[in-house]
Amino acid sequence: MVEWGRIAGPLALRAIRIPCGDGVEGLSWAGMFTGLVQCIGTVATAPEPTESGVRLRIAADWDHAVQAGESIAVNGCCLSYVEGGPDLAFDVVGQTLAATTLGGLTQGDPVNLEHAVTPSTLLGGHIVQGHVDDVAEVMSVSKAAADYRVRVAAPPGSVGLLVSRGSITVSGVSLTLAALGPDWFEVALIPTTLEETTLGTLVAGDRVNLEYDVLAKFVARRLELGLIEPAT
Repeated sequence: MVEWGRIAGPLALRAIRIPCGDGVEGLSWAGMFTGLVQCIGTVATAPEPTESGVRLRIAADWDHAVQAGESIAVNGCCLSYVEGGPDLAFDVVGQTLAATTLGGLTQGDPVNLEHAVTPSTLLGGHIVQGHVDDVAEVMSVSKAAADYRVRVAAPPGSVGLLVSRGSITVSGVSLTLAALGPDWFEVALIPTTLEETTLGTLVAGDRVNLEYDVLAKFVARRLELGLIEPAT
């Protein structure tokens, strides 16, 4: 049991190991990422309609050998790999299309890719579940030579989950909150992030997927339920 301050009861994070797919040997940690993008893929064809949503095909020059049923974060959204061939294929259901930016993808769009962590993976970013909490709009991009910043409109109800110098995932990228306003937040992008993710192409008006720090969400929920005594 892990006790944190005056929290009533255990607060623990667990990664569950499950088979990667029927008939496939090997195990992975399902649905857990670090927000360190490993490859930029490209939407290969127009999304193909299915009974439950669409099939999304992504072309990627990636040295990772994706296995059937494996969890892959696509712009921060955890999807299951369903088909081999020259491109990566994922089935995306209607709820995911409506609740993330994936519903707006078209042929040729770049996407951030990350495979799930394994027991030997370094946690270089922060704990990311691949569960998008909100879609937000980029308000401005400041491209000063030594300080490249992106300002994002904070969705209603999110302010309590944002902490100065805390963590947030923006379209699958683990970032540190550099500044907070009453209805916005800023992230600072280093050259590596600009070069190795899609965030370097953002402009005002673009929409991004947000996932808040899971620890902040746990604390907010327990405060809501009265399981934590507020500081006096």
